[in-house]
Amino acid sequence: MGYKETLLSPIKIGTREAQNRFFIHAMECNDEDETGNPSESTTERYENLARGEAGFLCLEAITVTRESRARDNQLTIMESNREPLKKFVARVKAANPKTLFIFQLTHSGELSSDEFSRRVTVNPLYGYGGELLSEGEVDKIMDDFVLAAQIAHDAGADGIDMKLCHGYFGSQVLRPYNSRDWKYGGEWKRRRQFAFDLYERISKAVNDKDFLIGSKISAWEGFPGGFGTDAPDSPVMDLTEPLDLLKGLEERGAQFFIQSAGSPGITISLTQVDKHIPYYAYLNQYWAKEFKKAVRPETVVIGSNFSVFRNGKNGLCAVDPKDAGLLPYGAKCIDDGLMDMVALGRQSFADPFLPKKLREGNEADIKWCTVCDNCLELLIRQTPVGCCTFNRRFAQILTEQRKLYGKLQETHT
Repeated sequence: MGYKETLLSPIKIGTREAQNRFFIHAMECNDEDETGNPSESTTERYENLARGEAGFLCLEAITVTRESRARDNQLTIMESNREPLKKFVARVKAANPKTLFIFQLTHSGELSSDEFSRRVTVNPLYGYGGELLSEGEVDKIMDDFVLAAQIAHDAGADGIDMKLCHGYFGSQVLRPYNSRDWKYGGEWKRRRQFAFDLYERISKAVNDKDFLIGSKISAWEGFPGGFGTDAPDSPVMDLTEPLDLLKGLEERGAQFFIQSAGSPGITISLTQVDKHIPYYAYLNQYWAKEFKKAVRPETVVIGSNFSVFRNGKNGLCAVDPKDAGLLPYGAKCIDDGLMDMVALGRQSFADPFLPKKLREGNEADIKWCTVCDNCLELLIRQTPVGCCTFNRRFAQILTEQRKLYGKLQETHT
């Protein structure tokens, strides 16, 4: 079977079916209104991704609170956002009813910006800090997640990605660095219970077998005490806890997992591979393979970091470019059983219509991500985010920002 047939084949996720093997990552764009509701540009972006025939589409990180958040204009899911989110989902669904559309629920914790919100933590990390949360405050955050899941369900979303990755609140609780003595800290059995309790509460509150639940998980955050390390003060990779987490969440109803890595505020090149070190992308296929081995055959594993493979023009050595492109290599990863779907992040900014172009035989018209990471620069600068190569609006924003503030000194979100 050729790569087109593999990538365009449907797949069952829980009781639902995705029309193809393309998953669209949650990509923050920081262009919502002042209350966190979707703006017109937000809505148009997701309408385009749906029209582009994404099989499985994830909304960018939507915060369960305005009190602690990483982006100034971040999407928000609270009671006051319920009706605008219903209208938003209806428009995305109208663009393509076949696309499965889920919300990524988040709380930023120690990654919250103290310029416009409250930075909080379960155990102060060097260089970040924040106000130490009490057990009661953590319980309130969990209440917020449960309410957010109910609102997502009522708004018409097909499910949620309970975010447990990239250094945000979920991974802050799970990582070995959360070593202080409290209900969800210290030994692994207590740290993992946070995610287990949250899944159980969400499943009970939503009570809908057709509502999908899963998580994006950083296999290895890549710094001392990060998730996927072997001790609170060690950077050494150890997948014992991540794989145990998958099994426990699967037992509590998870139907899919999105494999990721790193914490963009610390180890950005693990989360989205730099074009100058494309070989890092291969690590993600190893982690996806280990995820796949740990779960049941029917549990869908989605692999990450494919944008860097582009159309085969990617700087990789010792491999024929015709085999090293995103499409043939992504299909090979599926055919070899390493994963079930391939995720598009930066590539979805460059061309939201990639799946449709592939289906219609217009592969030559695909706009390939150049991996310039100017979209990342826009995110760091707290401006609206999009592709600076193929969208003039975002190229102009980038130019204006550089004129005002000069060259970006650090590439950490």
